[in-house]
Amino acid sequence: MASKAPKADAYGARRERLAQQLRAGTAQVTLRKKNSNLFRERARAAKPLLDVHDFNHVLQVDAQSGWADAEGMTPYETLVLSTLACGTMPAVVPQLKTITLGGAVAGVGIEATSFRQGLVHQGVLELDILAGDGNIYLCTAQNEHRDLFFGFPNSYGTLGYALRVRTRTIPVKKYVRIGHSHFRDASEYFRGLQALCDSGADFVDGVVFGPGDFYLTTGTFVDDAPFLSDYTFEHIYYRSIRERSADYLTTHDFLWRWDTDWFWCSKNFGVQNPLLRRLAGKARLNSRTYTKVMRWNSRLKLTQRFGALFGVRHESVIQDVDIPIERAAEFLDFFQREIGILPIWICPIRSPDTRAVYPLYPLSPSTTYVNFGFWDVVKSNKSQLAGHFNRLIERKVTHLGGIKSLYSDSYYSREKFDGIYGGAAYRQLKSRYDPRGRLHDLYDKCVLRR
Repeated sequence: MASKAPKADAYGARRERLAQQLRAGTAQVTLRKKNSNLFRERARAAKPLLDVHDFNHVLQVDAQSGWADAEGMTPYETLVLSTLACGTMPAVVPQLKTITLGGAVAGVGIEATSFRQGLVHQGVLELDILAGDGNIYLCTAQNEHRDLFFGFPNSYGTLGYALRVRTRTIPVKKYVRIGHSHFRDASEYFRGLQALCDSGADFVDGVVFGPGDFYLTTGTFVDDAPFLSDYTFEHIYYRSIRERSADYLTTHDFLWRWDTDWFWCSKNFGVQNPLLRRLAGKARLNSRTYTKVMRWNSRLKLTQRFGALFGVRHESVIQDVDIPIERAAEFLDFFQREIGILPIWICPIRSPDTRAVYPLYPLSPSTTYVNFGFWDVVKSNKSQLAGHFNRLIERKVTHLGGIKSLYSDSYYSREKFDGIYGGAAYRQLKSRYDPRGRLHDLYDKCVLRR
């Protein structure tokens, strides 16, 4: 079954308009868009803006061939609706509805299918990229622009912008059966996680609630469900993990099970209180609302000012890190001892193609990694170097042979950054596709926040 959207015919005109806009100037540019899922503040400077907000259409879904074409600013919420209508879903669907397809490729996207499907960019079949030189390149794993195809992931818009992405899809069923298993020992927990990666489950992830309180979750497509749960309003998904060993959701609701409460971060907005939850209303319980409130608080620095009144320093520790599974228990021990944020999201990653190498995010294709996701504030009454706790995490991740995503604060030296994130390959790509420096530099953007 193939479905082509009416907006597909206008895509060519939209992309040519944007390319002409880029070619017309000489100054460094940035994007004008409505949403962002980055969690690092950057210096605001007056720069020309490329308006990409209307690159948000699903162009075609070909369920039989197993792919979907969509423009780069298409949110996954929209893409999922189109693919589910055709009996498929993107191979990897990041957890939050507002994440865009192009953003997940230029950054790093992950979810509970990643133990089999890898990261979002590992399911990409081809890309139309508007590069910094003003040209639009069709990039595949085999053609003359394969260097940009493999170098684009983790470039965060500093090599070009994904105008169109063809991503792999997988067939679905109507429902997902969920199973939760409890563990008390960290080593046993990660052995269990490795075993699940070799099982017949369709989804695998987990949550660490505290020392000796570890859960693994599997999701399996099924045609029938004896009952259905609803975590889109009054009930909270992450709490159900400890309350029941089995559960059922529609496939649509399963894919967005984390969005209603931004995993568990909705607690910071008070809306896990039943009364406040009802007052907020179902329509406001989602990552879109929480992101707006978070950015408002960040601009006004209310949390920092309030803490200063009591001599308390607040450091945001919002990170996803990938650790080889054989070192995962060691990282968890360090994290619980030195950082202390709970809960922690756990998600295994394995490469679906051991031949593919992405130089700017170089995971070993033969290694199983464990993603640790933690998103909160660490409080301290000590005077410490800016980013103290984030720096501790960076050093430990590097020591254990892991790597971290760059969507949030980073503190690496340029030399260390280049060594981790393919600095030599990046400079070659920059020279070929953005020779005049119309786009930002990756280190400047991700570490120096320029």
